[in-house]
Amino acid sequence: MNNKNLLELGVNEGYVKEASIYNENFYLGRVSVQYKDIYKVFTEEGEVLARVSGKLSYSSNSTFDYPVVGDWVLLDRINNKNGDAIIHNILNRKSYFSRKVAGTRYDKQIVASNIDFVFICMSLNNDFNIKRLERYIAVAWDSMATPIIILTKSDLCEDINDKVKQIEEIAIGIDIVVTSSINEDGYDEIRKYIKTGVTIAFIGSSGVGKSTLINKIMNKEVLKTNSISENDKGRHTTTHRELFVIESGGVIIDTPGMRELGLISADVDKSFSNIEELEKQCKFSDCTHKNEPKCAVREAIENGNLDPERLERYRKLKKEEAYNLLKSKRQEKHRIKSYMKSKKKNEYIFNLELLPQLFFLQ
Repeated sequence: MNNKNLLELGVNEGYVKEASIYNENFYLGRVSVQYKDIYKVFTEEGEVLARVSGKLSYSSNSTFDYPVVGDWVLLDRINNKNGDAIIHNILNRKSYFSRKVAGTRYDKQIVASNIDFVFICMSLNNDFNIKRLERYIAVAWDSMATPIIILTKSDLCEDINDKVKQIEEIAIGIDIVVTSSINEDGYDEIRKYIKTGVTIAFIGSSGVGKSTLINKIMNKEVLKTNSISENDKGRHTTTHRELFVIESGGVIIDTPGMRELGLISADVDKSFSNIEELEKQCKFSDCTHKNEPKCAVREAIENGNLDPERLERYRKLKKEEAYNLLKSKRQEKHRIKSYMKSKKKNEYIFNLELLPQLFFLQ
């Protein structure tokens, strides 16, 4: 990609105004690929390799403070003629999609930033999972972007209407698009969301067909795709996050497939807005929906207007979110405390090294 205008990358007046606050010798760019300690960044002159400055790295307390795909950043150069570019600042994120990092740690990991729509992809074959979809919706609403549900592989499904109905019951206020890569059903509807200045992040489990969908939208093969395996599931293809600019306008961010989506920051209430509205109608504000009189939630279950399993999933997600958030705050507090101790220790050692010089000056 060469000589791409920043407008095609999604820049707006807000980013330009914020960038002007910093050193006028810096250049504006957008992170397209994130590796372990090096990044690819799109600039006015094309793509450059870049690293974070020592100052930015030193002031960072967690991965949250480092650049991610989709970030607007300020660089000291826009080509690699004299070495890798240096990222000095990250502009404020207007939105970002995040999850809990894998393993036992409780850090928040940003998957993609500055996005307008989150395309939640789920296939209509064996990958179909309402419980997992609810988790994605809760995190998507929290991102400040608008979630859109993209159902793939409709040609492998014999009960499409039934499954769409199941999703409509839990995806309140969210558009649903049914697609098939075989006959390109739904692709025209998807393109309605894509235009210059708009950024779309694709998320979903491994093998749901994100790569095929993106290749269709890009009108060329930018991502590898694999065939369906014997158990009717696609194979994992994407291994890292990457930003693509569509020739006809718009930006796509592809993400690795995630079968596990740990919640630290999520809008569970908005995802389960029907339950939230019922809770407001309960006689008691702290109603547990078990034995209290005039409980609107329990009445809705008895009348068949609310699935009791959905209520149970809502409770579990609320508990998980609260637990992970508490653990995250404790871990962050411990990290800051350790950092301050280390800083004081370094200052103490530094002062000891200066003592002979100070004594000589006297």
